[in-house]
Amino acid sequence: MRLDKWLKVARIIKRRTVAKEVCDAGRVQVNGRIAKAGTEIKVGDQVSLTMGPKSVNVKVLATPDTVPAGEAHTLYEEL
Repeated sequence: MRLDKWLKVARIIKRRTVAKEVCDAGRVQVNGRIAKAGTEIKVGDQVSLTMGPKSVNVKVLATPDTVPAGEAHTLYEEL
């Protein structure tokens, strides 16, 4: 699954266009490397995201195409 789509499905970022902009600005890392929006995400990857003063570090647990909002937190584990 693409990184920008996963960020949106996991509800880490609310809109896919914003997720794409954040990725293209170089503020997202996957396994310690700066990642573009099209980077393929798989289970076990570590994603680090910086937006302003806020920093988020998570481990990918699942990559479904869609998930209800109440279950979005099950797609990742905060580190």
